[in-house]
Amino acid sequence: MQYKDYYAILGVDKKASQDDIKHAYRKLARKYHPDVSKEPNAEEQFKNVQEAYEVLKDPEKRAAYNQLGSEWKAGQDFRPPPDWQQAHTRFYTNGENEFAEADLGGFSDFFTHLFGQAGFSREGVRGFKQRGSDQHAKIQISLEEAFHGVSKTFQMQIPEIDTSGRVHTALRTIKVNIPPGVMPGQQLRLGGQGSVGAGGGGAGDLYLEIDIQTHSRFSLQNKDIFMTLPITPWEAALGAHIKVPTLGGAVGLKLTAGSQAGQKLRLKGRGMPGKPFGDQYVILQIETPPVKTEEQRQLYENMARIMPFNPREHWVI
Repeated sequence: MQYKDYYAILGVDKKASQDDIKHAYRKLARKYHPDVSKEPNAEEQFKNVQEAYEVLKDPEKRAAYNQLGSEWKAGQDFRPPPDWQQAHTRFYTNGENEFAEADLGGFSDFFTHLFGQAGFSREGVRGFKQRGSDQHAKIQISLEEAFHGVSKTFQMQIPEIDTSGRVHTALRTIKVNIPPGVMPGQQLRLGGQGSVGAGGGGAGDLYLEIDIQTHSRFSLQNKDIFMTLPITPWEAALGAHIKVPTLGGAVGLKLTAGSQAGQKLRLKGRGMPGKPFGDQYVILQIETPPVKTEEQRQLYENMARIMPFNPREHWVI
């Protein structure tokens, strides 16, 4: 039979602590679990990881394994020392001719010669404990909901590993409270709302990524809100007091005489909630009334005669 380097299988040093060994095992078990892994030879890799951990997690079995010496390399032909079974009988049975630590069959000849025989159950691995996987999803909300905050209830399919180790999906109803001021791409963590763990392991988490719908009037840049405000030529020329919509309600805005198209005015603290709040920026857009009557045409002609103005007079063409 071939020698197994359990430390190399778990990717840990021979001086690794028990916590290091446990961390490495959990990482690799999630990576190679045959029902969820897409890695090549996942089932074989999973068995190797299980076997290595079964030995190294137990201080006595680890010490016994270390006694084999450091000169052995993985894949070499190996025979246990002649007195191995007599020296380590306590590893074999629990008084009922069964492996005491776990029923984790399917392991290599190397393992069974050193630590006993066990039957492998294809319906699952008793003693395997794994935290459920984290899940990720997007949730779309309106800009108003992002500004004010909102409670949402939705359903999603969550993959779960049942007691036999098989993966299935379960429809779950989830409620989330979205706080005011969330931003696009921000993730909300819902603890324990991911996949259910296996073998009594804790559930994973659900990470919800915020997606904010495009608004017909406002646009969002970081925590600032931008909008285009249409005004009349006389409001721009003479000045005016007008009402401007914001996500928090309408506010008054004073236009000074001689305001120009494209001018940007700031409404401090009227952007998205936060510490500090964002601002709202109003971009002025002058809209010219259409000519519908002869009287209106004459008015424009009088303006052109009385107020001669060429905004392109300095252009070089």
